[in-house]
Formats: sequence, C-alpha cells, structure tokens
Amino acid sequence: MGREKRKPEILKRELVAESRLFRVESLHLRFTNGAERLYERMQGGHHGAVMLVPVRDDDTLLLVREYAAGTHSYELGFPKGVIDAGESAAEAGNRELMEETGFGARELIPLKEVTLAPGFLGSRMSLLLARDLYPEQREGDEPEPLELVCWPLARARELLAEPDFSDARSVAALMLALDWWQNHH
Repeated sequence: MGREKRKPEILKRELVAESRLFRVESLHLRFTNGAERLYERMQGGHHGAVMLVPVRDDDTLLLVREYAAGTHSYELGFPKGVIDAGESAAEAGNRELMEETGFGARELIPLKEVTLAPGFLGSRMSLLLARDLYPEQREGDEPEPLELVCWPLARARELLAEPDFSDARSVAALMLALDWWQNHH
C-alpha cells in the first residue's frame, strides 16, 4: 500500500453545462509540482447508485433486459438505479429490485463500491449481492415493462459471451458475486 498523495488544489470551479441528470464542471487545478491544468468532469446524482446481483433459490440469477439510450440498444444486466435522498444503498437496492424484478431480498451483501471512468465522471455505484428473495412488486419509473431473465447460476460465466451483456458494471458485479459465492459455499 502506498501513501496517500496530496490532491491538486482547485483554483477555480465553474459550471459549464447542466441537465436533468448531470452537471458538467470545469476545474482549474494546480498540482503539487506547480503544473496547472484545466479539467472537465461530469457529476451525476450526489447520492450515488446501486446495482444488485439477485440470486433466487441459490441456483438462479435474475437479470433484466432494458433499453439503454447511450448505446440505443437493449442490454442484459442486473437491476440498478439511483439512491434517493435519505436512502441507504441497501434500501435503494431493495426498492430497485422490487421495481425491476418483482422480488425483494431479505439479505443484501455489499460486494464493492465502484466508479466508472473516474477521470471525468464523478459517480459511485454500490454493488450488492441479493439473497433470500421473496415476491414483492413495486411500481417503478421505467417507460416500458422490463424483461426478466432467469439464468442458471451454474452457467453464470457464460453470460460473458452474451453480446448484450456488455455493461462493465454488470460484468464487474457478476465476477465479484461469483468470487463471494465461491468463498462462502
């Protein structure tokens, strides 16, 4: 483990664009060696996000197929969503699980908090393993019903060969969940 480096000094911060979902900031930074640079970063929701790897009956993974505007395609992945103000990652995860799969979880196991493109995107996602599922449907905010996909846990690594299972967060969540499963079973 290396020692923590001193962060650059923020000389100026300016909001350059804002939408319903994101804020783009321009940062004028001075590094400890005196070098100055202008960076742009995109800030997402300040409460973070959550993704769940739901395991039903200890032998079946639950995934959803939903439209992804960024790639203009339907993607296969794990249930996910934003953490609302006042919610913990576990509370938000269970809510999203109910909205997207029709199941709740009695056990939510933290796997890891991850970032995506931290060089310019300032958001974090908590990855959770969801176990001991029970039927519980809540209304979500999706524009169309999501397709629920049941996948045998014994064939989980085969998901990596599926062309529409491409979200790096889902891939990371799958690998972390399989590692947890191997160490606890």
